Amino acid sequence: MDTDTRIATAVARAVGERLYWMVAPAIAYGASGEHQSFDGTISIGTDALTTLLVEYGRSATCWAQRLVFVNGHGGNISALQNAIGRLRAEGRDAGWCACACAGGDAHAGHTETSVLLHISPDSVHTDRMLAGNEAPLRELLPSMRRGGVAAVSRIGVLGDPTTASAAEGSRIFSEMVDDCARRIGRWTPGADGMLT
Repeated sequence: MDTDTRIATAVARAVGERLYWMVAPAIAYGASGEHQSFDGTISIGTDALTTLLVEYGRSATCWAQRLVFVNGHGGNISALQNAIGRLRAEGRDAGWCACACAGGDAHAGHTETSVLLHISPDSVHTDRMLAGNEAPLRELLPSMRRGGVAAVSRIGVLGDPTTASAAEGSRIFSEMVDDCARRIGRWTPGADGMLT
């Protein structure tokens, strides 16, 4: 139930150690309505998450020169874009990075499972892994926008976790950390607030 938060926290801590940045505790709830058909999902929605991030950012930037949100969940992107836009309009130096890797699958598949096998192997139930819909996310999005993840995967998996390994997770995790550290090091927020 905390895969995205666990991965984002691990990435943020690794980046923080590398860049000597302070890392705050994770905001563990987000906009996850696309998963609402599956037990265990708790979503606060885009509007509530936007407000939370704006207020968090206003408070943090009272004493911090810059603020970076490290995001592990695609459903949060609209809230992040909205919040960063509002913070930047107020003159606050804020941006966000995604925990992503080239060619990664979308949800609970090879990518996330591999990273969890690397950072938190005891939390992965390898005996329960089943492949889900392996189509590229761009092909799935129209159906997902209408009916959530359940419209494209009856088990909620987008990808194939059965191919995951801790070694692959180490490689993917390093890629995520390197990418986020590089983006923060360059500090060039795009129009949507994502560091480029």
